[in-house]
Amino acid sequence: MSTVGRFLEFSVRAPDILESLHFYKTLGFVELEIGDVWPHKYAVVSDGELNIGLHDRDFESPSVTFVKQGIAKHARSMTDHGFEFTYMQLGEESFNELRFPDRDGHMVTMLEARTFNVSEEAYRNTECGSWFELTLPVKDALHSAQFWAPIAQTLLEMREEPTTHMRFDADGVPLGLSESIAVEAPSLCFKCPDRHQLMGILEQNNMAFKKFPGFEGAFVAIQAPEGTTLFAFEEDFLGEKYEVDESGDVKDFPL
Repeated sequence: MSTVGRFLEFSVRAPDILESLHFYKTLGFVELEIGDVWPHKYAVVSDGELNIGLHDRDFESPSVTFVKQGIAKHARSMTDHGFEFTYMQLGEESFNELRFPDRDGHMVTMLEARTFNVSEEAYRNTECGSWFELTLPVKDALHSAQFWAPIAQTLLEMREEPTTHMRFDADGVPLGLSESIAVEAPSLCFKCPDRHQLMGILEQNNMAFKKFPGFEGAFVAIQAPEGTTLFAFEEDFLGEKYEVDESGDVKDFPL
């Protein structure tokens, strides 16, 4: 178990939850049953591996959110080890919550319990394909990795060219640290088996997207209503390398 617990959700501020729900459900995500923990409007969509929490409240969004039992006691130990909390709600009559930033300002949240129920119906690939990474843009991947190493103790992959990219297992979330300038905010990466079908759905539903956005061979970057970026690839970019030819097709790049 990592320092911060088990991955729960990618939490985002969604001023219009119904619009965001429609977007994700159109792409094949399943809406999950939520608990009654939050006083604000809240919804969760999932593909069985990735859970996206849509919150109609002001907070440091987006946030990588984990569940950790006994976080009140754990918070004292983390403070002793140099963690600086920007938000702390602890008490016997409150739902305990902690938030703190990493070295690049990306927010991490810890909750004392789950806020939704899992569903077997959610275990399926969406139209985006299979999720393989939550990517955080960083200035210096090695420097950022020093922060994440105690939290995500397993380094899965590392690549130095064309830009440094490291992928950790953060107890349920494959977490990428990327120096690519094409990644402007925490983003979600998918391996899509049917590029043409996905593009057809995006065009038919007038979804916001950008072809060949310049990140690791992604063929499209999709913009959710609340601002989340979903990158779709034909292969996991840490398993293969690519180049885009003049026709816009992704070709294998010789190692």
